[in-house]
Amino acid sequence: YQSPHLQEEMSQNGKAMLNINQCLQQIFGEAISTAYPGIENAPLTVTLNQQAKFGDYQCNSAMPMAQMMKAKGQKVSPREIAEKIVQNIPNNELIERTEIAGPGFINVHLKRMFVSKLLSNLLVNGVQPPSLKKKKKVVVDFSSPNIAKEMHVGHLRSTIIGDSMCRLFEFLGNEVLRLNHVGDWGTQFGMLIAHLQDKFPNYLSVSPPIGDLQAFYKASKKRFDEDEEFKKRAYQCVVKLQSKDPDFIKAWNLICDVSRNEFQKVYNCLDIRIEERGESYYQDMMTVVVKEFEEKGLVQLDEGRKIVFAPGQSIPLTIVKSDGGYTYDTSDLAAIKNRLFDEKADIIIYVTDSGQAVHFQVVFAAAQLIGWYDPKVTRVEHAGFGVVLGEDKKKFKTRSGDTVRLMDLLEEGLKRSMDKLKEKGRDKVLTPEELLKAQRAVAFGCIKYADLSHNRINDYIFSFDKMLDDRGNTAAYLLYAFTRIRSIARLANIQEATLHKAAETTEVLLDHEKEWKLGKCILRFPEILQKITDDLLLHTLCDYLYELATTFTEFYDNCYCVEKDRQTGEVVKVNMWRMLICEATAAVMAKGFDILGINPVQRM
Repeated sequence: YQSPHLQEEMSQNGKAMLNINQCLQQIFGEAISTAYPGIENAPLTVTLNQQAKFGDYQCNSAMPMAQMMKAKGQKVSPREIAEKIVQNIPNNELIERTEIAGPGFINVHLKRMFVSKLLSNLLVNGVQPPSLKKKKKVVVDFSSPNIAKEMHVGHLRSTIIGDSMCRLFEFLGNEVLRLNHVGDWGTQFGMLIAHLQDKFPNYLSVSPPIGDLQAFYKASKKRFDEDEEFKKRAYQCVVKLQSKDPDFIKAWNLICDVSRNEFQKVYNCLDIRIEERGESYYQDMMTVVVKEFEEKGLVQLDEGRKIVFAPGQSIPLTIVKSDGGYTYDTSDLAAIKNRLFDEKADIIIYVTDSGQAVHFQVVFAAAQLIGWYDPKVTRVEHAGFGVVLGEDKKKFKTRSGDTVRLMDLLEEGLKRSMDKLKEKGRDKVLTPEELLKAQRAVAFGCIKYADLSHNRINDYIFSFDKMLDDRGNTAAYLLYAFTRIRSIARLANIQEATLHKAAETTEVLLDHEKEWKLGKCILRFPEILQKITDDLLLHTLCDYLYELATTFTEFYDNCYCVEKDRQTGEVVKVNMWRMLICEATAAVMAKGFDILGINPVQRM
């Protein structure tokens, strides 16, 4: 008997990487339902075996099943259940043998031939995403700075984390819309426009040279707070802007453009693609949203405000203020409606700091209340993250207590990365062009990786010294390791064409325990992708890449890829199957870097 689902899974997309854990789950799922057809929703857990000597994977379903049966008054020992499951395992290409250990753990040993075949498949076809049942439309709302204010480290986290999530969903074959929900609307524009009219009266014909928008913002705020006459004019400007008066729209656009140029400098450094769709985009939709909530009888009046209570939420949304103006709540409801109905999103992810978690919880609850989406069908999620702290574990500020400008931070990163490269004497070996490429790869790679390698939910300490250290789980270490793996074939004078041919003809042997360990590690990549797609915690991918690099080092130290003459240093023998293992490791690392938005270089 050969499992039909499994055959379909394997033949469906011969090029895709196979998720071994999922295949084992299918095998054990079938074994359990054959052995115990009476048990509904039997618990199915297959995990990686923590101790390699006992096997490669482990099925731990017997213990919870024994408890389920005990609750129904059937007393069966977990060990007995485990034995019955093992007897009913369908024929398959994966499992060499199983053993039952302890109270009822089923240890699984994989077939080496099978693992070897999967590695050959990866070498011939490249790192292909697991096969996708249905292409989904994914909207990721990230970065989202405010016009006329500096981008700060909070925006940096949102930008890096959001970009990586987009890259993940894109690699898996989905259609991704990357949205920059910038703060480009609101009462602050009244004071900015009034100040612009005073400072640059001919702004309509001559583009105003606003060099420092921050100073401009502070000056207008000072006038707004101190000068009653100016304050009145600022309010009139807001009214004019909201009624779409062309001169005021022009002034608004000029101010937004100055900010856009600043943001773009950051995006260029970090290689970020994003489409701007600010709060202003949703202005006309808000009226419709308020009306819809009113017509469905979901609005209550509270001291002149219109509020909406969503079930299970202790705080209401304010959809209209007592002065008739709209709020963040209104624009976020308009945005989610637009993404669900106009963009037809299957998945919507908001990447902001955890401080906004409650706000989004209430917005999502209200959207469900009015019937815009069903959480069983559409995945709408807030992916929150902690604050960035300085090395003193206090909020990240400059010495004078100001927020750190992002461009200053990125430039500091470039300077430090060049110092590090020169300290290693790389300026003596690399051409000036290679040195500059390496400088950018290290600086921006380290800033991204330091952020992504921490659990996003926790606060994170920003430290250049730590992120540029080439020991431990850092981008600096991984980039060097990657460059080293890539150079093994080059130094042995093996051409790419030779490797391609070998991939199709040479069997990948896994006889040495370190070859076996590395081979299995390489093939865990789809399991890691599955996990981070489910929980959106990207540090799991970083941990995996670090484990892959250290497992590779163990392999390289114990298994000769190239054997040289002790006297002359000439290559005597090339162990081609090991060269292929090097290639497979590098291919998976490169794809991992790509998802993290890190750009490795040929030479470092």
